[in-house]
Amino acid sequence: MKEFEYIKPELKRKFIRECVLTSPEAIELLEISRPRLSKMIKDGKIEPVKKSGAISLFLKDDLVEKKKELIKLREKYGPFDI
Repeated sequence: MKEFEYIKPELKRKFIRECVLTSPEAIELLEISRPRLSKMIKDGKIEPVKKSGAISLFLKDDLVEKKKELIKLREKYGPFDI
């Protein structure tokens, strides 16, 4: 990708380490289950930046925004004590 050739490799690596999360990291950040993450991806509620087979990568900023949404929804609708 020619538009990123000018960026030093160490800066690219730093960006990936700090700003790109795997599915297990996304599950932990969002505090959801693996099936819930799969459903959110399928329903278009969250979009991986790269998907290859069972491996999905996400931008941390996208997940932080989604977490804010989930917190608001949890405050409004539950979880319920049963």
